[in-house]
Amino acid sequence: MIHQLSVVDKRAKIGKNVIIEAFTSVAADVEIGEGTWIGSNVTIYEGARIGNNCKIFPGTVISAVPQDLKFDGEVTQVIIGNGTTLRECVTVNRGTKALGFTKIGENCLIMATSHIAHDCLIGDNVIIANGCGIAGHVEIGDYSIMGGLSAIQQFGKIGKHAMISGGSLIRKDIPPYVKVGRVPITYAGINSVGLRRRGYSNEKIFEIQKIYRAIFQMGLNVSQAVSYIEKEMLPTAERDEILTFIQNSPRGIVKGYGTSKE
Repeated sequence: MIHQLSVVDKRAKIGKNVIIEAFTSVAADVEIGEGTWIGSNVTIYEGARIGNNCKIFPGTVISAVPQDLKFDGEVTQVIIGNGTTLRECVTVNRGTKALGFTKIGENCLIMATSHIAHDCLIGDNVIIANGCGIAGHVEIGDYSIMGGLSAIQQFGKIGKHAMISGGSLIRKDIPPYVKVGRVPITYAGINSVGLRRRGYSNEKIFEIQKIYRAIFQMGLNVSQAVSYIEKEMLPTAERDEILTFIQNSPRGIVKGYGTSKE
């Protein structure tokens, strides 16, 4: 199942039913899980840990050293979860001593030419469309969708179930369950379509909408909105997740429509 024109180090750990196409290079300290397909002209460097039933398309480079001048040759990894697909010419850099690894979760789709930098944490079922740039130390929550040609600066955070418009420049954190778009990027409602597809009830969606009305549409600043939500709305998993995200966002969250400035 390994093409004779590929170069696979004998020390690499290759699972059952793995296919490695021609002109692909796999280094020694690499693990590839069962049923994974590796296309032609893929380069997999030291430290890659690729799960079961993944698909890696031609031109992809996994676990190259990070583009970080502080990197000093430390032993780090890239971890890719089961069922994840990396399309053509995706690049995923391994971690630095800051975290030790870059991680992409299970069942993700990373579309062509996107870049995921060192020490990023990408959740499960995430979709990153073509040509996105994700800087170092970024966190992206489960089921989030990042539109094509978007870019997020280092240490940015995107909450679960967020929907980001294509071509966005993300300089502030994006809380869970919301849609963002426009220039400059602003809150554009909650991701109700995505939430319904994932089984959220109308009552739960209305609850999330009510929380974000307090944050973005009642004329309160963020601290006032948080206090209002804590006092006036009953604790739920979604309410507490939103509040925790906001309280752990040192750079602050995106603004509401009409309040953001260049």
